[in-house]
Amino acid sequence: MTRYIIRRTLAALVVVWAVGTLVFFALRAVPGDPISAMLADVDPSMAEQLRQKFGLDKPVYVQYGLWMLRTLQGDLGNSIYGSNVAVSRIIAEALPRTLSLAALSLVISLSIALVAGIVSAIRRNSLLDHSMTFLAFLGLSMPDFWLGILLIIVFAVKLGWLPAIGYKPLSDGLWPWFSHLILPAVAAGTPFSAIIARMTRSAMLEVLNSEYIKVARAKGLHERTVILVHGLKNALIPVVTVMGIAFALLMSGTVIVENVFAIKGLGRVLIQGILNRDYPVVQGAILVVSMVFVFSNLLVDILYTVIDPRIRYET
Repeated sequence: MTRYIIRRTLAALVVVWAVGTLVFFALRAVPGDPISAMLADVDPSMAEQLRQKFGLDKPVYVQYGLWMLRTLQGDLGNSIYGSNVAVSRIIAEALPRTLSLAALSLVISLSIALVAGIVSAIRRNSLLDHSMTFLAFLGLSMPDFWLGILLIIVFAVKLGWLPAIGYKPLSDGLWPWFSHLILPAVAAGTPFSAIIARMTRSAMLEVLNSEYIKVARAKGLHERTVILVHGLKNALIPVVTVMGIAFALLMSGTVIVENVFAIKGLGRVLIQGILNRDYPVVQGAILVVSMVFVFSNLLVDILYTVIDPRIRYET
């Protein structure tokens, strides 16, 4: 198992390097540069000085070599538009907001989806099952930005129960943190709750028809024990797979929700960096997002062995 984790970690680092390299050259393949966009009407000599300052006057392969060397040392460079602020500082400020939003969104999704999926499987083809299916497709079809605006109108404007925009760190208290994140978390997590609910239903239906479930019932075990202990645990593998993908997608796909609720998270920083053609910010943000993707998949593989001890990877 240890060798497998080491192998997968090395493979993940190769993927991150490939993504970073692709982004580096793709940004520079677009005509122009950040200095031209920022100082279009300024003295060309001043623009040239800035290009020299940020190393944009060097050949692309030299820029790439310098960037790789700095990245391996943990230096992601400085923002071109951010008054020479370190990219690592920008990401350090934005990442906890996106992590908090993605984690809370996933918790809300699981809280809704597991219950809905189990109930639908137990009451298969009933009115309740059809109602859950309808709600799942309704949640999946609603755009997150539209749902976010609707939640703001109802709970922030009309009822005044929750703040409409902004973010409070957890250090300010649990309720301020939660109250500012609950609406964007519901908006971002609702589509994933629908997906996980349908996956849970399908997995539970397959498990409930298994022989060991029939044996457990024949032994006289309580139905709750049969469903939650013997059934749900063995149905979790496909659900965990979807959970890992959902968390990674939430990390990179909350940019619209972050803009609706004015949360300056990693997605919003990335979009602003792309609009400004701020090379260091875009490269640093995408490196972090790619690391979340690949290591989420590694964590899911490890969780497989925890859920089902029969699963063993080659050593």
